Amino acid sequence: MKIAVDAMGGDYAPGAMVAGAVAAARAGLAEIILVGDAVRIEQELCRHTPLGGLEVVHTDQFIEMHEQPALALRKKRDASIAVATRLVKEGRAAAVVSAGSTGAQMVAALLILGRSGNIQRPAIATVMPTLAGPKLLLDAGANVDCRPEHLLEFALMGSLYAERVMGINNPRVGLLNVGAEESKGNELTLNAYQLLRSTSLNFIGNVEGRDIAKGEADVFVCDGFVGNLLLKFGEGLGQAIFTWIQGKIGNSWRAKLGAALLLPALRQLKKEVDYAEYGGAPLLGVQGISIICHGSSDARAIKNAIALAVKCAEGKLVERLGYLNTDFIYNECRERGYS
Repeated sequence: MKIAVDAMGGDYAPGAMVAGAVAAARAGLAEIILVGDAVRIEQELCRHTPLGGLEVVHTDQFIEMHEQPALALRKKRDASIAVATRLVKEGRAAAVVSAGSTGAQMVAALLILGRSGNIQRPAIATVMPTLAGPKLLLDAGANVDCRPEHLLEFALMGSLYAERVMGINNPRVGLLNVGAEESKGNELTLNAYQLLRSTSLNFIGNVEGRDIAKGEADVFVCDGFVGNLLLKFGEGLGQAIFTWIQGKIGNSWRAKLGAALLLPALRQLKKEVDYAEYGGAPLLGVQGISIICHGSSDARAIKNAIALAVKCAEGKLVERLGYLNTDFIYNECRERGYS
């Protein structure tokens, strides 16, 4: 299996992308196609022990983080993310992995791969660490303005992903809201609640933000505006907590002694909440596997993202999502007057 890696995307490109690809190839996860400036990629490859399973596809164009995605891709048809995505479209790679512009990756996926089945709104599905183990949150930023039927699409795709890739049997689906009562929420969540309740999904009703950390649901559904805020808040909170702990430890010898005893547990906790452990987030609802990584991804994150891409491909995720018939969603919405 071959995975295309956008070597020019990310804060630490191409170094971290190449190092992660080398680590993945060395671990036997997949064969890797590195897409980007061949000269810079080869310079990075020289830093590692030579090994097989790596291919370089040259392009001297890439999308900057500040560029408007759709416009940039029209001007740069051979941008690294576009070339890497075309490799998936052409069947030369099973998936694409990138830590570059999320917007550019989404536009490339929509224009080149196309939507899966009759899905209207592809969504970013992010794994969230909880007390009950990893759970799924979507949408994490692809769609900031949604209608009720879009949240139902997210629930269907998320439930399938949780079952097929994460191995969760009959996943519980919760709708993120400001209260657990059916009557709570804005127009979007009130109408989405009625749609979700009418399906065969294991819908457990409304859940609140505090329920995420406790793992009260397996799939948390919300629009991309709320999802992205939650994701960024969680990342910042985790970093702040560890910074606070480090500051307190340095205040006394008793604190240092206690920290030494707790060190194994603290290391395990840091590992469990580190985004690099999960690698990236799949863009569900497109006709191909596109793994979106954090812009500051290091080599470990890229390696894990490649592992996730392989898992999605082996689980035939795209084929399974293609079987989703969402016509009933929109028929129901029309009957209820939602759209």
